[in-house]
Amino acid sequence: MRPLAVIGNVNVDLILGPAEPWPKAGTEVIVDHDELRVGGAAGNSALTWSALGVDFEIAANVGSDEFGRWLRGAFGERAAKWPVSAEGTTLSVGITHPDGERTFFTTRGHLPRFTLDDVLSVLDGERLAGGYMLLCGSFLTTDLTVDYEELFDWADKHRITTVLDTGWPLDGWTEENCGATRAWLTRCGCALMNEIETTTLAGLPDPIEAARDLRAHMPEGAIVVVKRGPQGAVAIDADGALVSVPAPVVSVVDTIGAGDVFNAAFLATLAAGKPLVACLEAGTNVASKAISTLPRSYGRPLQSDAKETTR
Repeated sequence: MRPLAVIGNVNVDLILGPAEPWPKAGTEVIVDHDELRVGGAAGNSALTWSALGVDFEIAANVGSDEFGRWLRGAFGERAAKWPVSAEGTTLSVGITHPDGERTFFTTRGHLPRFTLDDVLSVLDGERLAGGYMLLCGSFLTTDLTVDYEELFDWADKHRITTVLDTGWPLDGWTEENCGATRAWLTRCGCALMNEIETTTLAGLPDPIEAARDLRAHMPEGAIVVVKRGPQGAVAIDADGALVSVPAPVVSVVDTIGAGDVFNAAFLATLAAGKPLVACLEAGTNVASKAISTLPRSYGRPLQSDAKETTR
């Protein structure tokens, strides 16, 4: 199995809900559920890999407070080299709604101070050689993002395939943010985007045509995956062919981090040398399990006995 790593945003999530309708100012609302858990795109993907019994590395930073110590403790030895920033740890309060959707209130906290030096102090390029590096939380890790080109160079040097899921920009998909993301994709071997992100970046209304357009500007052999929620997922493979899978029908409990869970299961299956359709099926099945269970479950560990292959 090829090595796996994730780089990006790990923060604290406080989940409350469900709440409907949205409360008026000055009122108090009693909800049925609360949960304090590891969050952030990188954190969610890492938790999924742990639950699926997949080996991985993770590069992140934390704040210099009790929440920061709590996050490091949650990842044990994998967090031993994580740098500690002088800021408080980023906290997201997620309010869930009866339809499974959610609203977030997030502090900036420690995430903007995550740097390239921080990444390189944690990850071992030789150990990750030939593997996959999931890069996420791009619009939150400000100091790292400005050095993405150097990070891409480092990955190329070690034959590490960069996989990009930027997340949603705080100021929306402005032309500047779209341009930056399209430039990053020229250095990436795989893109994992949702439907709105894909069509917005390509400027095309059809997600499949948008995925083809994005792939045309990526390196030879790149894969573009479009996560379509209850409609499943589609991908344009290394030869330009379309691959599509449906999603299981489930009763949604909590969609927070669903895309991150998909990313983790998809990449674990890809790293095990399985066909692209199997990777999409793993992503949709594990994500569907996660969003329909409380406490959250990811299903049984993935089998990783496939022979290693090269892309």
